Amino acid sequence: MFTEEIESYILSHIDEEGDLLRALNRDANVNLLRPRMLSGHLQGRLLKLFCRMMRPQRVLEIGTYTGYATLCMAEGMETGALVHTIEVNDEMEDFIRKYLSRSPHQAKVRLHIGDAMEIIPQLDETFDMVFIDADKRLYSAYYDLIFPKVRAGGLILADNTLWDGKVIEEVAPADKQTQGILHFNDKIKADDRVEKVILPMRDGLTLIWKK
Repeated sequence: MFTEEIESYILSHIDEEGDLLRALNRDANVNLLRPRMLSGHLQGRLLKLFCRMMRPQRVLEIGTYTGYATLCMAEGMETGALVHTIEVNDEMEDFIRKYLSRSPHQAKVRLHIGDAMEIIPQLDETFDMVFIDADKRLYSAYYDLIFPKVRAGGLILADNTLWDGKVIEEVAPADKQTQGILHFNDKIKADDRVEKVILPMRDGLTLIWKK
């Protein structure tokens, strides 16, 4: 069982998150309404390691929020690589840019403020890796939109795919977020163009490899 003690042990035996990310984490927990949405230390180090292993030249992140995951991925990317990150909430822009401007990896990040469904078609890029962590109701729509833009052998990661365990509970008709996650999970399960696995860390992280 993944207890607080186990999590503490894990965090004490992996790479540190660093002063900038630690400050961002603290700032989010003090000043933002939903700090739990932030990727955090463990997932951040995992995202960085994926970038170390995949060596992506182009990454797409749908749902920037604070920019924590963005900075982790940029940290693991090579000079000249670029992560396009999209945040729909323009009220987060000042927070994101505050920490982005202090990062030695800021040149690897291009921030887009607006609707991902409108911005993604305008990006003339082929992506090596995509991280989906935005409106759960639109996960399937995001997937369909980005799939042609992901290279063969590319990796798609989708966060929150266990959704606090709600995926195995009876879903209320008004709960469109859980319905969106359930539909997405079923869609990925049935898609023979990809290989996939769900990691039961935090709130569920699905890894999807494009054949």
